[in-house]
Formats: sequence, C-alpha cells, structure tokens
Amino acid sequence: MPTGKVIVAEKIADEGVAALKSSGLEVDYCPKISREELLDIIGQYDALIVRSATKVNEELYEHAEKLRVVGRAGNGVDNIEMEGASRRGIIVANTPDANTVTTAEHTISLLLASNRNIPRANNKIRSGEWGRDGLKGTELMGKTLGIIGLGRIGSKVCVRMKAFGMKVIAYDPYIADERFERFGAEKKSTLMDLMKEVDFLTIHTPKTWETMGMVGAEQLAAAKDGLHVVNCARGGLINEEALYEALESGKVATAAIDVLKDEPQLITPLLKSDKVVFTPHLGASTYEAQRNVGIAVAQEVIDVLDGKMVPNAVNLPTLGSTEMEGLFDYLKIAECLGNLYYGIFKEPIDSMKITYCGEAAKYDKKTINLAVLKGVFEPVMEGRVNYVNVAGMAEEEGIAISTAENESDIRFNNLIKVKITGNGVSHTFAGLVAGENEVRINRIDHYFFDIKPTSNMVFIINEDKPGRIGEVGAVAGGLGLNIGAMQCAPDEAGDAMIILSIDRKLTEKELAGFEAIDGIKLAKYVNLFNV
Repeated sequence: MPTGKVIVAEKIADEGVAALKSSGLEVDYCPKISREELLDIIGQYDALIVRSATKVNEELYEHAEKLRVVGRAGNGVDNIEMEGASRRGIIVANTPDANTVTTAEHTISLLLASNRNIPRANNKIRSGEWGRDGLKGTELMGKTLGIIGLGRIGSKVCVRMKAFGMKVIAYDPYIADERFERFGAEKKSTLMDLMKEVDFLTIHTPKTWETMGMVGAEQLAAAKDGLHVVNCARGGLINEEALYEALESGKVATAAIDVLKDEPQLITPLLKSDKVVFTPHLGASTYEAQRNVGIAVAQEVIDVLDGKMVPNAVNLPTLGSTEMEGLFDYLKIAECLGNLYYGIFKEPIDSMKITYCGEAAKYDKKTINLAVLKGVFEPVMEGRVNYVNVAGMAEEEGIAISTAENESDIRFNNLIKVKITGNGVSHTFAGLVAGENEVRINRIDHYFFDIKPTSNMVFIINEDKPGRIGEVGAVAGGLGLNIGAMQCAPDEAGDAMIILSIDRKLTEKELAGFEAIDGIKLAKYVNLFNV
C-alpha cells in the first residue's frame, strides 16, 4: 500500500485524482495554485503532479525536503530541471504514450479535411451558398503518402493509411530496416528521395536542432506539383514562410497545421492562405487521451510511492540519493558519449560494446549502460527516453549490447569506452570522470584529446595543415561565437579533429560556414543534453 502526500498543481482528469485517492494517498488538488503558495507548502509533500506550466526547478527543490517523485501529465519534461531531481534521488516520470493514438487520428482527420476541402465547404453553406465549385478533392487510393519519422505516432499513421489503399514511403535515418518492414513502409535513404515521390506528406519527428525547418523551400521545390502537407508534430519542423510561398505558387495544394512555430501567438504567414486548415494544437485533445494521461500519471506516482518500478521514469527510477554519490558523474559522461554518436554519425546501430577500465568498473555498470543508451536515443526520440524503457527500445531496434571490464587503455586507467557499430562501420567514443562534477571526453575514433563536455559543441575533421585553426576561428568570430574551449587532435593519417565548445546553438546555415573551409571533411554541431 503506497503512503505519502500528493499535491496536484495543474488540472488533470477527475479519474486520475480519483485513482490517487482510492490508493490510500492523501491528495490535495490545487490546479490554480500560485507559485508563491506552491513554494510555501511543497515541503509537506512526497509527490508533485504538474503539466507544462509549473516550473520544477532548483528554487522548488530547495523547498521540497520530502519530495520523492514528480509526475508530468504529458509527453515532454521541458519544465522540469532534471539534474537537480536526479542528484536528490527524486524520480521524474511522464506519460508519453497516452496520446499516441489520438495524435495519429488527428493527423488523419486533418489530412482528409484539407484534401476534401471540408472546412471551406462548410463555410460556403453557412454563408448561404450551395455549390461545389472550387471544392474538388483527391482520392487517397493509389496515392503515395510520405512519412517523416516512423516512431510511435508515425508508425500508427502508416498502418491506418495503408488501409486507405495508399502506398507509404518513409524517411527516418535512426530507425532500423526491420521497423520499416514491420509496418509496410518503403524506406527512403534521404529526405530528398522521399520528397520527389510523395503526393501527401506528414511529419512526426521530435523538435531538435537537426529537425527544425527540415522541410523548407528546397525540399518543397523537389516535390511534385499539388502536394498535400500535414503537420501535427511540432511547430517549426516545416518552414512556414517556405510553405506559404509553395501554397501561393500552387506547388502545394493544401496544408493542414495543428502546430505553429510561435504558438500561441498567431503571427504565421500561413494565415493569409485559404488553402490551409488550422487547429490549435489539438493532437492530444480527446476525452480518452486526457483521461488516459490523468490515469497514467496517477499510476506512476502511486507505483513510486509504493516502491515499485515505473515504466516511464525519465531519470533514475531505482537509485536513491546515497547510491547516487559518485555514480552521477559516470552517468553524465556516459550520456554524453551516447549523444555524440547520432550527433556526428547517422547509421542505424547494430551493436554496442561498453568497456569499463579502472575506477569506472567499480560502479553500477547496468545503470551506466542504460545511461549510454539514453544518450544515444535522446537526440532522436522525443519525450519517452528514460532509464526504464531505453533497454526495451534497444531490444526493439535489434541492438546487441556487450560489456567488458578492466581492459587496459594505453592512455587512461579510469575510462568508459563505447564502441558502436552500424552497417559494418564502427565508431569509438571514450570519456572519464576526473573528479566530482568534472567529466571529460577524450576520444572519438582515432582522435585523442581531453575536453570538458558543454551543451554546444562543434566537431570538425580536416586535413592537418597550417592555417586550419585560424580559418576555423575566423568563421567562429564572423558568426559572433564565443569559444569557451578549443582543442586540436591530429591522427597518424594526416588528418586532425578540431573540437570547439561554443556559447549557443548553430543553424545549418551557420554550420555551412565551417564546411566551406578548404580541406574540411566533416563539420558537425552537437547538442549535449545532460551537461
């Protein structure tokens, strides 16, 4: 029987509140509580339930002496400061799968509504006009649907649209071939390959540096005339200015938009087009989804307070604050090493070998392995990567994981080394803990260096010739970047890796400035999540 006191600081379904109370927990439902009031009383509570408005940060943690779990009713955890929770042994859990079906169904609803001009037809009749002029639609049967992102929502859209008799093609560089085969989608190796074939396009990717604006003027220009576009994922994944121009030119016949880049502000150029159907971020807005979210977050909290494992713990579901001592920094460097793989390379992963040397081998290797996996998947999955489900995700993707201990390394005794293989190509990453809250990345493939990971980093492989560092510095200066650290790691083949720690994110256009330097073979911006 769970014990403890729960405060629900934002609105959830009545069924969720009822589930908490029926479990025997003491529950205070305060969906309109002010920030000041919450800080005054949070010290009384073992559990806190929020949605997206409440900031769960250091200020709150300092007042929350008893807090054991934070339940986020919804998908993301942008409003929750994760490091503070992990250091205190506070479990953070969300409900990423409660609205999967609902969002897939809304995608299909918008596709149908825009393609068959249903909102315009309704408006005509309500204005007193009966007629079909200008309202001719297109059959879905035999047409090609392109899906960008074949994850939990994209795959459900795929299955349902195949029932309409559509051919489905998909682009997702992070998904193994087996998943495409399982859902009956033809895999496209590049986004441009997909764009050239589609009649209908829907996007289902997380919002990351890499995916923002990924469908822009160039991609739309490559499509056939009369394309139909749907976005129920995140605002900004499709460049709104480019989409408006394509609608005006006729390249795009209709668009259906549930999410806007600057929502809730209505400042998009798409509002000027009568070919666009809008909804105000309704992807998860069904009675069933909201009921499911409320019940799911309640059950997460109940399970934590009852000492059970939780399926959607975002940080550390099984380790208390005492066990976190010393281990936390190893988890941090392990996540960083995982982040680097998809930040720099793109091949789907077949296998992974994690080697522990010296001091690193004394810690909880099972949890550190999970940290590596979490780091690998976090940049390419949204809202559902955590220490509980990441092992299942790796198994689902067919990734074979092995561990070795106490192997010697020619440079370091205290080391975590991660070798990742995909499509016959292997890449090695290594890092270490240099002291409390002091971690270092010291290897990528055959480039050896020693640099503290930061949120924003650039990795450049170039011909090792005089002047390269100056040219890189000049580009950085021209972009107004503040370089916090720079290292150059040469190899024996005549190349070198230049590593920069910078003060902000880079756009693709800005990154292209580095790529344009003569002799540059690769330039990648990497956003490290857990630093």
